[in-house]
Amino acid sequence: MGRVALVTGGSRGIGRAVAERLGAAGHAVAVNYSRRADAADEVVRSIRSAGGSAIPVGADVSEVEAVAAMFETVGSELGQVEILINNAGITRDGLLLRMGEEDWDRVLAVNLKSAYMCSKAALRSMIRGRWGRIVSIGSVSGLSGNPGQANYAASKAGLIGFSKSLAKEVGSRGITVNVVAPGFIATEMTEGLGEVAVNAASESTSVGRLGTPGEVASAVEYLAADDASYITGQVLVVDGGLAL
Repeated sequence: MGRVALVTGGSRGIGRAVAERLGAAGHAVAVNYSRRADAADEVVRSIRSAGGSAIPVGADVSEVEAVAAMFETVGSELGQVEILINNAGITRDGLLLRMGEEDWDRVLAVNLKSAYMCSKAALRSMIRGRWGRIVSIGSVSGLSGNPGQANYAASKAGLIGFSKSLAKEVGSRGITVNVVAPGFIATEMTEGLGEVAVNAASESTSVGRLGTPGEVASAVEYLAADDASYITGQVLVVDGGLAL
């Protein structure tokens, strides 16, 4: 049975892989983007060409008015959101002593506050329907920390505490809330690290390579399915053994 899914930051990288995987599973997918309308349109075309249903929806998910408008658009065009993937995220790395307040606030707003606002907006209809799936994309940085990423790690650790608390609030209504925490995944973000850093990251895993967005999307797809109804408040680490 297909559901209505919303993927924030769904125009590229992990978000794109998740959107395409959910579309292939028969869900109608709203592909959220902030600036790259062309990239979101490409994801929508990919889903539709495979026989799925999808729409692009632009919104800065760190802004409350934009989130409200986004949910109104999705509701009118696809139906009420039943599967929410909180994937939108940015980095503004730097040592804490040199980190400006703007860089701290922006990362927390996009990575964490957006999950609060989107989850709150989705929960109203999920509670009425007594079914829902909320999956947030965290990071191993939120579990172990990472030098130069105090803001990013704090936002991802916050997602874990947020999700565990929310899972306890809404579990009796048939709604599960979980986190998928990737390690080093081959995306545009890791491409900017340079060859030396990428090789070092690969060697730090047990499997000796970076992960793929599709491997993260597989974990998300499972947690969003009916079969995962007894899994909630959990953090599924997809890191190739990095944290071992």
